[in-house]
Amino acid sequence: MSRFPSLLIAAAAASLVAPAAASAMTFIAEKEVAKVNSFGGSCVKCELSGRNMEGARIVGANFSGAALVGANLRNARFHASSFAGADLSRADLSDASMAGANFSGANLSNAKLRAAEADGVAFSSANLTRADLSDAQATGANFSKALMQHAVLRAVEMRGGSFGDADLTRANLADAEITGGNFGRAVLQSAIFRSADLQGANFARADAQGADFRDADLVGAVLSAGRFQKASFRAADLTGSMLSGANFDGADFRDADLSRAQIGGVDLSRARGLNQDQIEEACADSRTRLPDGLIGRSCHGVRFIMHRKPAKASPPSPPSPPSPPAPPAARHIVAIDP
Repeated sequence: MSRFPSLLIAAAAASLVAPAAASAMTFIAEKEVAKVNSFGGSCVKCELSGRNMEGARIVGANFSGAALVGANLRNARFHASSFAGADLSRADLSDASMAGANFSGANLSNAKLRAAEADGVAFSSANLTRADLSDAQATGANFSKALMQHAVLRAVEMRGGSFGDADLTRANLADAEITGGNFGRAVLQSAIFRSADLQGANFARADAQGADFRDADLVGAVLSAGRFQKASFRAADLTGSMLSGANFDGADFRDADLSRAQIGGVDLSRARGLNQDQIEEACADSRTRLPDGLIGRSCHGVRFIMHRKPAKASPPSPPSPPSPPAPPAARHIVAIDP
């Protein structure tokens, strides 16, 4: 029944369109109307795998749990939209803009996000295994607890980004700019940070065994209690960094800058490539352990030595007024290095 009104409307429309066909064709020839794909509303668990949505505008939409496997989303706009739990594996999001979007728990394995704009995007607990984010801009993005094994983040710009508890095993972050980034408790085994800008980054309790920090800028970075066995810090700038409590067995510090680096309480006895000039620039203390032949000193050139003498009776104080003998106490001797 509903078919007939539609057919009538279509017929009437055709009779009206016919007289103006020539003028319409002339107008179209003069000016081509751009095609715009706009999406909004709710499309929860939609099946859109393999679809061509290049240049689509998706504003404030809900695609939670949707299937977009292998979809073409190049140059698309996902502002303030949710793709939580969606499957975007092998999807192409190159040059897409997704500021403020939510991809928490989404599957982006083997996806392409090259040169994407992802400022403030939530990727927490997402699967980005082997995803390509080269040249992406993701300042303030949240990758906490994400799976990012073998992911490519070359030359990515992520000032203030968070990778807390994420797994970046063998990920490539060469030439990345992640100043002030948080890698606390992240798994970074054999990850590549070569020539990366990591000023002020937090690597506390991170597992970065075998990681490559060659030529990286780690000025003011925190490496406390991390695991950096066999990691390479060759020619890295560790000025003012905090190394306390970290494990550096077999780590390579050849030509690294340790100016004012805090190595108090750090065991560097099995580290490689260290020399006396480097250690003299660092801030050591009595608990610092160094390779044979190297001597540490504090940043101020002052060593504090506590020496406790055997307890014995102190001589009586001079009269007027009389006072009881002073109890035995520890004496502190301050030795100034020449």
